[in-house]
Amino acid sequence: MARRGWTLAAAVALLVTLAAGPAPAWAQVEVRMWTLLSGGDGARMRALVEDFNASQREVRVVSTTLKWGEPFYTKLITASVVGAGPDLATVHLSRLVNLAGGGVLRPITDAELAAVGLKGSDYLPRQWEKSRWQGQTWAVPLDMHPLVLYYNKTLLKPTGLLDAAGNLKPIEGVDALTDAFRIATETTHRRGLTMESSQSSFAIWRLWLSMLAQQNIAIVRNGKYSYGPAGTATLTRISDWFRKGYAQAGLDYPASTSQFMGGGAAFMLNGVWEVPELVRASKAGTLGFEYGIVPLPKMYANASAWADSHAFAMPANAGNAPSPAKVKAILTFVAYVSKHSMGWAEGGHIPAYRAVAESPEALALQPNAQYAEAAHNVVYDPDGWYMGAAGPLEAIASKFLPAALYGYMTPAQAIHRFETEGARLIRKNPPRY
Repeated sequence: MARRGWTLAAAVALLVTLAAGPAPAWAQVEVRMWTLLSGGDGARMRALVEDFNASQREVRVVSTTLKWGEPFYTKLITASVVGAGPDLATVHLSRLVNLAGGGVLRPITDAELAAVGLKGSDYLPRQWEKSRWQGQTWAVPLDMHPLVLYYNKTLLKPTGLLDAAGNLKPIEGVDALTDAFRIATETTHRRGLTMESSQSSFAIWRLWLSMLAQQNIAIVRNGKYSYGPAGTATLTRISDWFRKGYAQAGLDYPASTSQFMGGGAAFMLNGVWEVPELVRASKAGTLGFEYGIVPLPKMYANASAWADSHAFAMPANAGNAPSPAKVKAILTFVAYVSKHSMGWAEGGHIPAYRAVAESPEALALQPNAQYAEAAHNVVYDPDGWYMGAAGPLEAIASKFLPAALYGYMTPAQAIHRFETEGARLIRKNPPRY
């Protein structure tokens, strides 16, 4: 077993070395970073890396992009455990309990942060809180990206759902939101709503979690499912939108976004990461309609909306701990990105660094300003080693919850299957990798 582990470690180290290429003679410290960011996010992170490298001569960051989701986390866990992981990794805060509790990450001390001019109060409270576990800091948050409601102003003009300025009138209550989808469907003869809804999609889980949180109901508490009858009732509400034809079941992610971008749906439930494409298409004149964005409507007692956050974390790399000089070099880059995250905001994300998030420039940025209020109501996946982005319980939920939308199961059957298959994870002791 040990022989295979060290062989993998050598292979991982060799791949990173080859990808990095030779370091320039002036580089005093090289920081190797693994990231799961791709598409527009990946391009923005590459730009930040290039800008940082050009800004000084003490540290050189070399970034390698790996496949998003479970492939990334599997490689990160394996490499860190055998001491061959990167110096720095971008992770989701929803995976923090899994990674920190599993021994994959090393904590970051207040003194280490202070050495590069950072402290916890520099970041938005909810994101900083989520970066900590068992009294220690395990990551530095970069952003938050909540679930929001996009709408097609052009399609909605004849529906009575817009005010005199052409903006969506306030929607409060699950019945009011359902009515909005119905009115949009009947008036426009297009879908009132589009969202990712195929099997293995994560969107239904995110919406279901949001709606339960709006009812002040947790999914898991003290190692047990805690939502009771509200779990089925809430999934029934969602499935009704599809059963009544307001939304189309079975759409994968590209198909759902294309349906909205192509003018085939009046509303879209999605994360803020689609903002850059809307901005680009609007500027290019290829979008074909005016759009707006609002936070997820308050359907029940509060306005909670699912969100996750990207963050920087330092792998533990068993037996290969970084020197103090390397730690300072790593966090120097993290501090640079935090303080230069306005470009990250242009990707639709809400920056976690307060000086940027609360700056006049960020507060005026469009369309971000339209959904900025969502930052005050975000809810993450519950803490648990099995939770988080592309985590095992989310994978089970994405397997069964969408089945209620297109009639393969009733909402009650879908919830039962989710509970039955997920129960083994909740009962299982947290792994130590």
